[in-house]
Amino acid sequence: MPSRKILWLGLPVLASSLAFGQNFYGSILGVVSDPSSAPIGGATVSVTNNGTGARQAIQSSGNGEFRFVNLVPGNYKLEVEKAGFKHYTRDRIAVEVESAVRVDASMSVGDVTQSIEVSATTPLLQTENASLSQVVNSAEVQALPLNGRNVLNLAELVPGVVPQGLADGNPTGKNVFAAGNYQIGGGTANQSASFFDGAPMNITYGNIMAINPTQDAVEEFRVQTNNNTAEYGRYTGGVINLTSKSGTNSLHGSAYEFLRNRALNAASFFANASGSGKAAFVQNQFGGNAGGPIWKNKLFFFGSYEGYRARQGVLFTETVPTAAELTGNFAGYLNGSGAQIPIYNPFSTTCPNPNSLSTCTRSPFPGNVIPPTMLNPVSSKIIGFPEYALPNTAGQLYTNNFNFARNVATGGNNDQVNGRFDYQVSDKQRILARFTRLDSLNQPVNVYGNGFLNGDPYSPEAYVTTQAVLADTYIFSPTKVLDVRAAFTRWYYTRIPGTLGTNESATLGFPSYFAQIPSLNGQSPSTTMPGIAISSPTINAIGTGLLLGRDDTYALTPTFTWIKGKHTIKFGAELHKNELNYFQNNSPGGTFSFDNAFTSVNSLSPGATGSGL
Repeated sequence: MPSRKILWLGLPVLASSLAFGQNFYGSILGVVSDPSSAPIGGATVSVTNNGTGARQAIQSSGNGEFRFVNLVPGNYKLEVEKAGFKHYTRDRIAVEVESAVRVDASMSVGDVTQSIEVSATTPLLQTENASLSQVVNSAEVQALPLNGRNVLNLAELVPGVVPQGLADGNPTGKNVFAAGNYQIGGGTANQSASFFDGAPMNITYGNIMAINPTQDAVEEFRVQTNNNTAEYGRYTGGVINLTSKSGTNSLHGSAYEFLRNRALNAASFFANASGSGKAAFVQNQFGGNAGGPIWKNKLFFFGSYEGYRARQGVLFTETVPTAAELTGNFAGYLNGSGAQIPIYNPFSTTCPNPNSLSTCTRSPFPGNVIPPTMLNPVSSKIIGFPEYALPNTAGQLYTNNFNFARNVATGGNNDQVNGRFDYQVSDKQRILARFTRLDSLNQPVNVYGNGFLNGDPYSPEAYVTTQAVLADTYIFSPTKVLDVRAAFTRWYYTRIPGTLGTNESATLGFPSYFAQIPSLNGQSPSTTMPGIAISSPTINAIGTGLLLGRDDTYALTPTFTWIKGKHTIKFGAELHKNELNYFQNNSPGGTFSFDNAFTSVNSLSPGATGSGL
C-alpha cells in the first residue's frame, strides 16, 4: 500500500497579551487594590480548584497584579491576604476552556482575621483576548437534548457556524466526512482544526475528524471563529477546542439508556403502495460513567462507556429484469404504450451502401427471443450468480419499470470508551493522561439479498480510532510555567465489499489475465463480482469499493509561558509526524456498461429498439 509521511513543525511566539492554545487551559488574573484604588504589592493570592482541592499561591507584583495560568477548566476560589486588610474571598469563579477571567480584588482595611466574601458572576466580556469565540459550557453539554448525542452538534449554537450535509445527528451509518462537516467563520467545511484535551482530532486523510467524543466524556468546549492566535495553524475555518471531564474529590456517576423504535411509526406512502410494509427503525443509545478520587486531593479518575445501535429502513425501488428476460425471452418487452420493443440480431447486419453505415439494418429475432445458443457463457454465469433479484412487484404498466421494492435496514453501531487520570504530584507539577477508543461500523446494505452490498451513502464502512494523551504541567515559578503534551492517534479504516475474493477468471470465465489484478493491486484478495450498469431500460449497478487505510498522527506540543511585568509571553512548538497508508479501488470487480445499440435496428441510430440487457 502507498505510504505517505509528513513532518510538520510550527513555532509560535506570542507576546504582550494573554493567549491560550491547544493546551485548552484557562487563566485567572487581576489587580489587588486598597479602598482608594491604589495597588497593593506583596499580597498573598491563591486559587483553589473546588473539585480537586489543587491550590496555587503567588505574591502580587509591585503594581498589584497577579496571574494564574494553565488552570484546568472548572470552578475556583480566589483568596487574598495582606496584613492590615480583611481576608478577601471570591468563590465560584468559572474558568472555561481557553478563557482569561479577570477578577480584581478590592481590599477593605481591617484585621486579617476578618473576612469579606464577594459574590459576583464571571464577566461576560473576555477583554484579555481578541479572538472571537464562544464557549459551550458543561451545563449546555449535559442538559441540551441531542438526537444521537453528538456533542459537536452544539457548535451550531455559535454564531458563524454552519452545518453541512450529514453533520447533524450521530455520525454512525454515514460517510466518514460527516462528523466535522461544518463551515466556521466563513471557512471551507471540513477544514477547521479540532482538539480534544489539546490533542488533534483531525488526521491526514481529508482532514476528517477521526474521533467524536461522547457527550458524557466532554466537560465543555470553545469554538473560535475569527482572529485566532498564532499558535494555531493547518486550518482554513475555525478552531474547536474540547476538554474532557476529570474526576474530583466527590465520587459521582450515572447510567442511561435512550430507546426509539418503530412501534408507533407508520409505513410511508410508497412502502404501502409497493406492499413493502413498515420500515425498520430502532435507535438505542446506552452507557454509563463514573469519576472520583483515588487519593484525595492528589489522584483522580474519570471513565465512560457509550454504545450506539441504529437501524433505519430505507425503501429501495429498482428496475430488475424479468425471469423471462434473463433467459433471452423479450416477448414481454414493451414500451409505455404497450407496443413490443423489437430485439435485433447483431449478426444479421446488412449494408446496402457500404460507404454509408446509416443504411445498415438488422433482422429481428423471431418472437423477440434470443436463442439459448447465442447467450454468452460469461453473461450466463453473471446472471446465474444472481446479479439481480427477481421482480417482487408489478411495476409500471407495460414497461415493468420499478418492479422491485424492498425495505432494507441502514445505520450502524458504535462503542466508545474514555478513561482519564489526573495526578497532582505537588504544588508545582500536574499530570494528565487520557485514553479513548472508538469502534464504528456502518450497517452493510444488501439490496438484492445476493451478497452484493450497496455503495455510497450506505457503504459497509468500519473504522477504529485510538487516541492517547499525556500532559505534564510544571510551575518553575509563579512567572514561568512549562506544559509538554504528547498525543498519538491511530485511525484504521476499512470498506469491505460483500463479494470480495471472487476470482473472475475461474468463477465467471473472464480472460486469464483478470487473475493478475490482485498482484497488480499489491493487495489480495482485491477483486469482486463486477458491477453491471444497463441503459434502455435503466438497471443500476450495485456494488461498493474496497478500501483499507491506516492513519497515524504523532503530536508533541511543548509550550513555555513567561510573565514579565504587564506582559505574558508564550513560546511553543507543535511537531507532527503523520503517516498515511491507504489503498482504494472503487470498482474492484470492474464496471461494465451496456446500452441498446448492440441489439438495435441500426447501431448508429438505435432509436426505441434493442435492449442493453
